[in-house]
Amino acid sequence: MSLIEKITDEIKTAMKAREQLKLEALRSIKKELLEAQTSAKSGGKVSEDEELKILQKMVKQRKDSATIYSAQGRADLYDKEIAEADIIAGFLPAQMSPEEMEAELKNIIQEMGADSMKDMGKVMGVASKKLAGKADGKDISNTVKRLLSEG
Repeated sequence: MSLIEKITDEIKTAMKAREQLKLEALRSIKKELLEAQTSAKSGGKVSEDEELKILQKMVKQRKDSATIYSAQGRADLYDKEIAEADIIAGFLPAQMSPEEMEAELKNIIQEMGADSMKDMGKVMGVASKKLAGKADGKDISNTVKRLLSEG
């Protein structure tokens, strides 16, 4: 079952259960996926990697908005954004713990023979592909910087 079919099933379930917040989040996912599918460069197909990137982008947008709302003292909007981010994140693969991510990054650094900050670009290229959907890009970057500056 494709992601869009899963989302459609979830939308039906949310409609029957009258879960308005979940319904909004699911509809926004479906909208983004359909837009990606119908874009000129996709040719009607969206790969799993592209789906993951779309979902990650959506979660990041919600969290960024929540941070802004929190700073403005808008708890109602903050709660809504966080709840939507959690719903969308439910369709992403399980996230790695910081310890698992660090162990994986150490392996990548060792395999590539990277030993200084000048190798950061190469390490990030491999790490971003290998850990796509399993860890946040900002966390990966910060950990790689720390590991390379230690070594």
